Amino acid sequence: MDRHTEIRSFTLVAEKGSFAAAALAEGVTPVVMGRRLDALERRLGVKLMHRSTRGLTLTDLGEQFLEQCRQLLREFDAIETGISAGRTVVRGHLVVSAPAAFGRRHVAPHAPAFKALHPELRMSFNFTDSVVDLVREGYDMAIRIGEVTDPNYVAVRLYPNRRVVCGTPGYFERHGVPRVPEDLARYNCLAFNLQGGQQRGWSFMRDGRLFAVRVDGDLDCNDGELLYGWVKQGLGIGWRSTWEIQAELKRGELVTVLDEFAVPSYDIQAVYPQQRYLPAKVRRFIDHVKAIYNTPGYWEGGAA
Repeated sequence: MDRHTEIRSFTLVAEKGSFAAAALAEGVTPVVMGRRLDALERRLGVKLMHRSTRGLTLTDLGEQFLEQCRQLLREFDAIETGISAGRTVVRGHLVVSAPAAFGRRHVAPHAPAFKALHPELRMSFNFTDSVVDLVREGYDMAIRIGEVTDPNYVAVRLYPNRRVVCGTPGYFERHGVPRVPEDLARYNCLAFNLQGGQQRGWSFMRDGRLFAVRVDGDLDCNDGELLYGWVKQGLGIGWRSTWEIQAELKRGELVTVLDEFAVPSYDIQAVYPQQRYLPAKVRRFIDHVKAIYNTPGYWEGGAA
């Protein structure tokens, strides 16, 4: 039996005046309370209480010990309260990576409100379409779009997302609608060229199997937001995430094609290195953005 339990039980018996009342408050039997007091007296080698049919009385040493126990328990409770409160204080330096366009539009705007909740926290962001090594480059976490396969990382889904082929209604009126992914060879595909993106092609699913189609076009770049702008201008078609085009789809400014071949899950995820204890600053920021992303109407521009 631990010393803390013995001391708390002794104090409770002394304050309640009986084993029965103390046992009721503790949620145990009077016999258990008696055994705890017996164990405490044996360990200390002193008599703390006189017990009789008329009740309980403290010995002189018991009176002294009771005051010391009360002080000790107050200090113990204060320590526990301080530790628990400390868990709610988010402090330190949070370093976050995210894709460039996504970070500008859906991470950075939410940082001030989070910072206001946690004034002792410092935050740094790096928005890049390159995939960074979180551990080697000193990041606490990243927000990424798509599957996370590195077993050294933990991924938390923030919001469902897919990658779809899209373009303006005018573009498809002029050039026709592709029926199967292989038809994309006849279209001006505005592709991403960073880290071999265009060379790998655009990914699709058919009969439960993933496959890629090589695409070509007269415009490519390493900036996803620029590609998004070109697609909206009707200069070609793009392979974009649904998070990026929800407002345009709702307004009819863009339409999707080949939806039956779309990869089913290309989710928005928070990623952090495997670790025994997740820092509060990471956990709270993940919760913060996840709640925002799941606000009804957010992706269509209906939520602040």
